Amino acid sequence: MSVEAKETLIDSSSRDEELPPRPAARLSLVQWAVIAVLVASGVDFLARHFTELSAGVQGALPEDADRSGIFFRLILPAEIILLMLGTLGLRRRLEPITPRADRLMRIAIPLTMLALLVLNWQAYCDFARVPHYILPSPARVVEAFQTDWEMLLKALRITLGTTFTALAIALATGVALAIFMAQSRWVELALFPYAVILQVTPIVAIAPLILIYTSTTEQALLICAWLVAFFPILSNTAQGLHSTDHNLLNLFELYGASRWQTLIRLRLPNALPFFLAGLRIAGGLALIAAVVAEFAAGTAGENAGLAFRLIEAQHRLNIPRLFAALVLLSLTGVAIFLLTSWFSHLLLRRWHESAVRREN
Repeated sequence: MSVEAKETLIDSSSRDEELPPRPAARLSLVQWAVIAVLVASGVDFLARHFTELSAGVQGALPEDADRSGIFFRLILPAEIILLMLGTLGLRRRLEPITPRADRLMRIAIPLTMLALLVLNWQAYCDFARVPHYILPSPARVVEAFQTDWEMLLKALRITLGTTFTALAIALATGVALAIFMAQSRWVELALFPYAVILQVTPIVAIAPLILIYTSTTEQALLICAWLVAFFPILSNTAQGLHSTDHNLLNLFELYGASRWQTLIRLRLPNALPFFLAGLRIAGGLALIAAVVAEFAAGTAGENAGLAFRLIEAQHRLNIPRLFAALVLLSLTGVAIFLLTSWFSHLLLRRWHESAVRREN
């Protein structure tokens, strides 16, 4: 290679390393118009709904309903307009968006939206004088959370025990059955349709039968949660095993690899991203299924999960505790999703395209 060619190659590589920041995507006028129409429709729906709700409360004053209409038709739209203008101004100041600014926005924007939602929730409850048994303010929810923390945490531990046990069983049975079906087409044709039937059948419909055929309520809850979490693991893992490159399979056959060697060294690594995607889905579904199973089974008492605390708070019109339990359940679901996403990134970050960071 000549000296000029080497210098040209070095200059091009240095230019590739110093890539300019990517420009921010711009919304067209039509897209802004569609967003404005959707926001206006949502605000009008909230205004009509909460105005009727405030007017229908026993002992409510007429001005309370008017306050609800004023908040949703005047105050909230003004806040949305100011937020949109502020977002446009901030984006212009940040253009072109650098990788550091992009990472900052990924954290700042969701937290800002959450803070605005909580502040507007509190402002509406105070401004419209909404009774706490209709819509408790965030302050009352936090107060109920502090008061009933020990009871809610105990119920959460019971629900999480069912969730993680069912998820572990679903992982073991789903992966094993997917491998078994990938090795035999006849087995797949014989078993997979019934797995689909179990998935599409509502768990609330078969929960009474499971309660009849099991000796304890805990076993029934575990089976219900397992049935819901099982199918994403089975389906995604089987899809990954079947998506192996045929050229690589032919290469393994050419070199005389056994079926076991092909499975361990080729099929399972290829199916790993599919399996991890199913794991992220199954983690949230296991939690949902555990709560739904507790609802269907009608568990009660000291050893009951969060579903019983939700029903108890509803019957006692303790709506702040009901909201506190719902917030705790939502945060638990988010934590499970983040945990499974972190585990997926940990296994894929060094070799798979979905986890490797792009250079541009």
